[in-house]
Amino acid sequence: MVGPVPADTEAEVEEVRPGKAPVKTPPKLNPVRVPIPEAPVPERVHDFQEILHPYSLEDAVLEAKRCIQCRRPWCVEACPISQDCREYIIRLSERDVDGAAKVTLQDDPLASTLCKVCYHYCEDSCVVKKKGVPLAIRQLKRAALELGKSDLTYVPQAPRRQRVAVVGAGPAGIMAAWELGIRGYSVTVFEQEDLLGGLILSMPGYRISDEDVRKDLARFRDLDVTFVPKTKVGVDTAPAELQRQGYLAVLLAIGTPLHRDLRVPGEDLPGVVPALGMLFDVHRGRPVSLGKRILVVGGGDVAMDAVRSSLRLSPGGEVTLVYRRTEEEMPADREELLMAKDEGVRFLWQRSPVRIVGREHVEGLVVQRVELGPPDASGRRSPRAVEGSEETLPCDTVIVAVGQRADLTGFGSELELKVTPQGWVEGEGPQTATGVPGVFAVGGKSVVYAMAAGTRGAEGVDRYLRALRGEAPAPRPDPFGGDRPFHLPAGYAKSNWNPNPVHGKP
Repeated sequence: MVGPVPADTEAEVEEVRPGKAPVKTPPKLNPVRVPIPEAPVPERVHDFQEILHPYSLEDAVLEAKRCIQCRRPWCVEACPISQDCREYIIRLSERDVDGAAKVTLQDDPLASTLCKVCYHYCEDSCVVKKKGVPLAIRQLKRAALELGKSDLTYVPQAPRRQRVAVVGAGPAGIMAAWELGIRGYSVTVFEQEDLLGGLILSMPGYRISDEDVRKDLARFRDLDVTFVPKTKVGVDTAPAELQRQGYLAVLLAIGTPLHRDLRVPGEDLPGVVPALGMLFDVHRGRPVSLGKRILVVGGGDVAMDAVRSSLRLSPGGEVTLVYRRTEEEMPADREELLMAKDEGVRFLWQRSPVRIVGREHVEGLVVQRVELGPPDASGRRSPRAVEGSEETLPCDTVIVAVGQRADLTGFGSELELKVTPQGWVEGEGPQTATGVPGVFAVGGKSVVYAMAAGTRGAEGVDRYLRALRGEAPAPRPDPFGGDRPFHLPAGYAKSNWNPNPVHGKP
């Protein structure tokens, strides 16, 4: 592959791929992104209709041609699931939309979902960003799927005749089921909710719909993967019972469905709303009643979904986000932050909740100014209260969005589960194994990180079951039935992403 093209290069550079015509790289890096179609702010704040719209074919081709096809694919290295975006982009630039769609789906069974909700870590690493705006990689993935033939079917290997149970049908569980299904295992996915998708179902409709998840799962139709909703492992059954039923391995991908409290006085007052529960209700179309002066406490992606949803649920209301650190240290996606600002959300930085006040209902939130000291063990600067700086913020609704945690009901200490600071559980043994042989556990901070965790867990299960059969480890097979196993793109170096970042982007 050719490396980055210097800005003063005059001659076009050619690169020949087997079976393909020479691909010409533009002589100069183009810093200007093809605009992504977007609903105007005055229109979109009144409903939950989709905000970002797809590229046309011509716009997708123009944007794809901005890619300089780096010798070392920084975009791929930044992707937790090693999505070969470099390859589908070049196919789009050649107008090979069917080929681009297939390349996308080879690495990503939740592509219709990720092309709308992924926080595009790839774009943060795009070389074009050094001179201008990075490629719209996520939008190009969407173009590949919507313009090309994406209604494909995954093909399993010969049946292994070994049963695996996956607990949780969120991104990690679905990814693990796909990884194991294409390897020929018989997989049953147990999900406590009546819908599939996990925390994807907390995302507002202006970002994603249930139809996107259904499109992804439709490609599983020929895999031996069965989804069993409304079954809570840990309550309705236990991992040990699943093993007694004949499942040779159990993978826990239980996510973080429970919200964390502020742990301040007054949190039990009417008008205090857990963000996660509210967002699930919004996604499902259930009625949600909010006041006109709304405070959202938190700085993550759930907090951003909460403030932007609150604007739409409370026409004419005032919505303010309260965060104890600075804007630069806020872990939420920058795109979401900018959109929230455009839509009219107010932000109050370096304020920490002290107590919620009110008689029979919330009337205000007492906060204290904080200053940031030296970095703590996590690498972030520690907030320290400023004496005598308390103030009361009048409000009639306080939405709590300070993190989530796993529901460990029914999971015994014998599993030796590790609970991460972000709240999900992992197996501490090799390849995500827990303290019980044959039981594994994984989790991640966002949709794509959870998917990467699902891959690690599935690989651990596969290694374990192959060892029982006396076989050596093997890479992921071609999900479309070819004889070529999974491979990293040419030029790929060791990934530099952190599977368990404390905050922000890796």
